[in-house]
Amino acid sequence: MKNKLSIIIFISFISILFFGLFTDTRIIQSPLIGQDIPTFNLTTLHSQSPIDSTMIPKETVLVNVWASWCLECIREHQLMMKINKDKKIKIIGINYKDERDDAIGWLEIYGNPYAFSIHDYNGQLGIDLGVYGVPETFLINKDNKIQAKFIGAINDNIYFNKILPALEK
Repeated sequence: MKNKLSIIIFISFISILFFGLFTDTRIIQSPLIGQDIPTFNLTTLHSQSPIDSTMIPKETVLVNVWASWCLECIREHQLMMKINKDKKIKIIGINYKDERDDAIGWLEIYGNPYAFSIHDYNGQLGIDLGVYGVPETFLINKDNKIQAKFIGAINDNIYFNKILPALEK
């Protein structure tokens, strides 16, 4: 009896691990999918002008949560620059829990792919979006509803196989 139970537990464990190999952990089925982007009242990173959720463009955009202290953001940034250059979709940045001067300096070094960046110094907008950490990226449709959430650095596979097809819908 003990042997049968041990074998069943072992097979169950191996099955879970096996199916985990084929699960894309970068795509999270956030409870916010299909919901409006959360309301906020913050400032832009560069000009410190007030900005709120009604100022998000009424077009499909990528919202990229980033920080100057984030090493993974550096890896992702080359693709963000390429996406901006392609002009197929506008990118809005949310600078998360970062010092303003550090963030501006980081963009001066690596380039600025963002139409504008929202300065979320206290991280409340990130919390409202359900951000686990940076980088994270959201696809927001023209009605300001969250279509998709991507955790970690966006790569070519996600951009070409998930984001661009969503733009064509």
